[in-house]
Amino acid sequence: MTLSRVQTPYPHWLFTAPNGDQLQVVPERGGLITGWRSGGQERLYFDAERFADPSKSVRGGIPVLFPVCGNLPGNQLVLPQGSFPMAQHGFARDLPWQLTELDSGDGVCLQLSDSPETRAAYPFGFALSLEVQLEPQALAIRAVVEHLGPSDSAMPFAFGLHPYFQVESLAEARVDGLPLRCFDHLSAAEAATADQLARLEQGVDLRLDLQPPQDPAPRLTTGSGAVVELEMEPPFAHAVLWSDPPRPMLCLEPWSARRGELGLELEPGQRSELRCRYVLSPA
Repeated sequence: MTLSRVQTPYPHWLFTAPNGDQLQVVPERGGLITGWRSGGQERLYFDAERFADPSKSVRGGIPVLFPVCGNLPGNQLVLPQGSFPMAQHGFARDLPWQLTELDSGDGVCLQLSDSPETRAAYPFGFALSLEVQLEPQALAIRAVVEHLGPSDSAMPFAFGLHPYFQVESLAEARVDGLPLRCFDHLSAAEAATADQLARLEQGVDLRLDLQPPQDPAPRLTTGSGAVVELEMEPPFAHAVLWSDPPRPMLCLEPWSARRGELGLELEPGQRSELRCRYVLSPA
C-alpha cells in the first residue's frame, strides 16, 4: 500500500491498496475524498473544474457534514450558550483536516478538531476522525465524534456524508430498497417514494427514514453494470437521495438526523461512533 502526493489533475493525496483499488483525498479542502477507484473503475462523480474555484461549493466526491446535516432555521444554531451562525451542512467540509494512513494499511484516517474559528460558531471542544477503509468491492467508513469540553455542557450534533456516485445517465439509474413513503425537501411535504423516483431527471431531494439493520439497504443501480448498496448502523437513521440534473450523478447519503435537527448529544468526555459501508455488486 502507498500514500503519495500527486499534482495532476489537481493537487491531492493518492492511496493505493495492494489490489490496485485507490482513494484520492484532499485533506486541506474539508477532508474531501475526491475519488474511489474499485475494480478498475472510478465510482465517484467529481467536478474538477468547479473544484478549482474555491469560492464555489464542491460538486462531487464525499463531503463531510458536521455538526449539522442540511440547514438550520435562519442558518442559526440556537443553544443555551446563545445563537450562533451555522451554514448549510456545517463547517467541517470547508476546513483543513489532517491525513494519515491507517495502521491496518488498508486506508486513511482524516482528523479535525476545534479551533478559535469553529468555537465562534460552535462553542465546544471536539475531535472528529474519519477512517476510510478499502475493502474488496466495498468502502467502509467509521466516524468518531468526541466531546472534549467545556465540562459543564452537553454537545449536540448531527453527522452525515454526501457521496456523489457516477451514473451512466439519470434515465438509466435505478434506486431500490426504499420505504414506500419519503419526505420531499423541495416541497417540504411527505410524498410517495415511487412518484419521486420517477423524477430523477428533473431533480429530487428526498429523506428516507430507516431503521437499520431491520430495514432493507438502499441500492443504487448506476447503469454501468454495477449496484452500490448503502449499509448503515445506528445512530445513522436516514438516507438522503439527491439528484442535480443534468449532472450524471446521484447522491445516496447517510444522515444521523433530519434536516434542521441535531438529534445526537454527548456529555463531556463521551464519544460516538457512526459506521456505514458502500458495497459494490454486479447489476
